[in-house]
Amino acid sequence: MALIVQKYGGTSVANPERIKEVAKRVAKTRDAGHKVVVVVSAMSGETDKLIGLAKQITDTPDERELDMLVSTGERVTIALLAMALQKIGHPSQSFTGRQVGIITDSVHTKAKIERVSAERVMNTIDEGKIPVIAGFQGIDEKSDVTTLGRGGSDLTAVALAASLKADICEIYTDVGGVFTGDPNIVSNARKLDKISYDEMLEMASSGAKVLQTRSVEYAKRYEVPLVVRSSFNENPGTAVTKEDKDMEKVIVSGVTYNKNEAKVTIMGVPDRPGVAAKLFGSIADSEIVVDMILQNVSSDGKQADISFTVPKGDLKKALAITKEAAKELGARDVIAREDIAKVSIVGVGMRTHSGVAAKMFETLAREGINIIAISTSEIKISCLIEAKYTELATRMLHDTFELGEEAMVKE
Repeated sequence: MALIVQKYGGTSVANPERIKEVAKRVAKTRDAGHKVVVVVSAMSGETDKLIGLAKQITDTPDERELDMLVSTGERVTIALLAMALQKIGHPSQSFTGRQVGIITDSVHTKAKIERVSAERVMNTIDEGKIPVIAGFQGIDEKSDVTTLGRGGSDLTAVALAASLKADICEIYTDVGGVFTGDPNIVSNARKLDKISYDEMLEMASSGAKVLQTRSVEYAKRYEVPLVVRSSFNENPGTAVTKEDKDMEKVIVSGVTYNKNEAKVTIMGVPDRPGVAAKLFGSIADSEIVVDMILQNVSSDGKQADISFTVPKGDLKKALAITKEAAKELGARDVIAREDIAKVSIVGVGMRTHSGVAAKMFETLAREGINIIAISTSEIKISCLIEAKYTELATRMLHDTFELGEEAMVKE
């Protein structure tokens, strides 16, 4: 008998009929003799609908109140799924994040989990019931409702799996697993049977939407076995696991892209020690995540232009902070650009193979795609380009590194 945590995303519980299908899948797992804990997202589109309501009241809703509002989406789903399970003969009980002891910090709209008690979850299992838990939410030490950011239900599921010492955490979504490229853009994208935590982390942070970045970090830290599967079929998914020797044989595992980035440039900054610390310290204090950073120093060495990228949702806040810093630093101007995208290649095999970056740059150059900025890690290379070239760049890089189905046939 295994203890399995199953998480179902918004498309999997999009309407009452889908919720009934999820109930059948959960029941099937329970009937196989396993203990099951279920985590669900809000029904597809519900969170956006709630945010839309807030925006009809104010363009800048208070983040505490926004968390209170959007956390209601998951409450609807957990109650409906518990009812669906009860109807087919499986005792079930629904819980909010607060009720199962998911304690977070007080950073509203993107809180970090500090601890999970999960005692009530275990008691419910021992009573022979299936716990159905609201993803995406928790409470802080003041008992205020908090939310975990987009895709936060993944993090809820992984955190519960770690706390419960579950045998596996299954992430059910509308895709069959982790692919070498976005199947909506790359027609021959191939599903991966397995991928390392590090590769999945880099892919998630580079735009792959299959798993939330922080959920992968958590899974790696606590060695939670993950499987990404489709809730629309019975096909095996992709295992996210520890790195093994076979993974190093593959130079590049996947190509990702992210159109949700904006570039901010502060121009004519005095080139002296402490300038970058002042600018990025203020941004960090506002809990804004900075991705790429690029600095160009003038020929006389007296001034510099500093560019950095942030999520588009944080652009307004980042611009306000940067303009304030520009006044204090005596900078010439601050400009923003939103017509950009980041394309990345990821693979643990890059550690032991040379020439990968050159091959990527040559591919983009051949297609006439200019590189605005570059960032690298041990297993990832990212290029900032004009957004209009995103699909072309993704397809060409996928072909260059022979990631498609036909490559498997050759092997």
